[in-house]
Amino acid sequence: MLRRYFISEDLDDLEAVERELEQQGINTPQIHVLSDQDASVEQHHLPEVSPVLKSDVVHATELGAVVGAVCAILVLAVAYAMGWTDSAAGWMPFIFLAIVVLGFCTWEGGFIGIQEPNVHFQQFKDVLRQGKHVLFVDIDPQDEGILNRTVRRHPKLQLAGSGEGAPGWVVRTQIYFRRFMKAMP
Repeated sequence: MLRRYFISEDLDDLEAVERELEQQGINTPQIHVLSDQDASVEQHHLPEVSPVLKSDVVHATELGAVVGAVCAILVLAVAYAMGWTDSAAGWMPFIFLAIVVLGFCTWEGGFIGIQEPNVHFQQFKDVLRQGKHVLFVDIDPQDEGILNRTVRRHPKLQLAGSGEGAPGWVVRTQIYFRRFMKAMP
């Protein structure tokens, strides 16, 4: 999916944009508003970015897991190279240590990431401090015309860039989950 970013100062206009996009087939899980004014975004019933996604916890946890995997492999390689695995204890303590190292590095990466802004949103740090809001929409390439026509009707929206959107399967899962929850009695 493709992600398009737009900046606006007007939450009423963003609410109208969201409504128009949904009427034309763009689903709510594809639309998000990033803002430092969460209460105002909620009052306008706009789909806000969750606090977890505002932080860099997911990205940093992944990096921590990669570092942890490398360190775990290193633990096992050193134990083997030094001949420590030939003892009565064998591989078991080193496998356990490798698992602990992997888990610790992954946890530490997430802990560091939760304190940092999401790498995808850092470019909007100054815009958000100015009290503006960032609308971003994840679209399939065939839906780009819908987005472009809608944006043209809202001159207060300023294009702020493009990027890689959420994976299509994630968006579809969110859509199916919402439908399932609405169908529940």
